[in-house]
Amino acid sequence: MARILVAEDSVTDLEYVRNTLKDTGHEIVTAADGEEAEKKIRSERFDLIILDVIMPKKNGFQVCRDLKRDAELKDIPVIMITSKSQESDRFWGMKQGANEYITKPYEPDELLSAVKKYI
Repeated sequence: MARILVAEDSVTDLEYVRNTLKDTGHEIVTAADGEEAEKKIRSERFDLIILDVIMPKKNGFQVCRDLKRDAELKDIPVIMITSKSQESDRFWGMKQGANEYITKPYEPDELLSAVKKYI
């Protein structure tokens, strides 16, 4: 069983991700903003991180960038999920080190497929 951190400030979107992943058998840990996500990443062990881009306090791009700059944490795969669908947004997400960039709305199978690639 893997541990997955899901950082999402929208309760509705968070529940959608949780419902999508509920039958995978993985442990899902949540964070409501970028700062909380980063604190949990630095104090707990995760096998995969799912980040919303638009979050209070610290956005997903910033969290991903900081994670990928840390030698001890840089190998944790990151999937970004966001409503930011411009090609420039995708470019910046991948430039910050994201392994996948999924735009909302998305089909559950798209997220499940991405998760299976990394755990």
